[in-house]
Amino acid sequence: MTDAGPTIVALSGGVDSAVTALLLLRAGHAVQGLFMHNWDDDEEGYCTSAQDFQDARAVAQVLGIPLHSVDLSAQYRARVFAHFLAEYQAGRTPNPDVLCNREIKFGDCLTHARRLGAAWLATGHYARIEQRADGPALLKGVDGGKDQSYFLHAVPRAQFRQVLMPLGELHKERVREIAREAGLPVHAKRDSTGICFIGERPFREFLAQYVPSTPGPILTPEGTLLGEHVGLPFYTLGQRGGIHLGGKRGYGEAPWYVAGKDAARNALLVVQGQDHPALYCRSVRVEGVNWLVPAPTGAFEAGVKLRYRQADQATRVTPGPDGGLQLAPLEPQRAVTPGQSAVLYDGALCLGGGIITGTGS
Repeated sequence: MTDAGPTIVALSGGVDSAVTALLLLRAGHAVQGLFMHNWDDDEEGYCTSAQDFQDARAVAQVLGIPLHSVDLSAQYRARVFAHFLAEYQAGRTPNPDVLCNREIKFGDCLTHARRLGAAWLATGHYARIEQRADGPALLKGVDGGKDQSYFLHAVPRAQFRQVLMPLGELHKERVREIAREAGLPVHAKRDSTGICFIGERPFREFLAQYVPSTPGPILTPEGTLLGEHVGLPFYTLGQRGGIHLGGKRGYGEAPWYVAGKDAARNALLVVQGQDHPALYCRSVRVEGVNWLVPAPTGAFEAGVKLRYRQADQATRVTPGPDGGLQLAPLEPQRAVTPGQSAVLYDGALCLGGGIITGTGS
């Protein structure tokens, strides 16, 4: 990228990226928009990509900026969606938003922005990038309810060197106010929720199109047979709904929760009560760690999120010789799920993170 080039805004068709472009225009940047087509299979009409592109065009027209588009659907399918399916088939629960940020938004999209001669790539994430003497730092957004640093922890640190995230200093309510006051056509557009390629359809319905049903026994930890599940990929740890057990003679009326998966027996393990001890763990194994600070060599204390929106959990972190981490939270943690991310913080500073591969009592 060159300092004299334009600032390319990843314009998604939503209010956040629209206000990002507006703020940078007001700050004197030579702004251009870039819309990414990431999904190419929409036979049932759940994907909103076509409408989002039209909304991005409308925003670009109001702002008077050029709008480029790039088709990254093949890359997304190969490096995000394929991983998503493989993880579910292996009995884990992945987070495709984390992989999309690393592989697509700050991978292929960043590469395309460079081809356009960009000086900066800007996104509508609620997080902050500070360019420090030793390199870029990723910090939480000031709006704690919208902070998205959790989803950005896997991006290689160097990719943040010429990235702007102006919404990190704002609260969502203010962003909508700015959009409304400026007459942006997406000021009241509803935020997208869930996984982008699934849309509003039921998750199990979508997954069943790609992952075969492999029924097996539903067991208590003691081995008592309670029923039959439809396939381990269709359940996640801590899940309550969708188990379809109902009342079981001798077990009372307390609801059942998924406590584990036994792949060797193709068995789903369930317990009664949301605070059952089998739902909790005291240690967590993490692999595939990406550091956004110099990698620590010894044990240290950090705040850790084991799922999005969780408050930081005070944790003793011990690096292993293989590059993985052993986490020892001060408090037992409920429904820690292999395949999800463990993200480390020192206050507002994101230290990095990796993938949860196992837990221990």
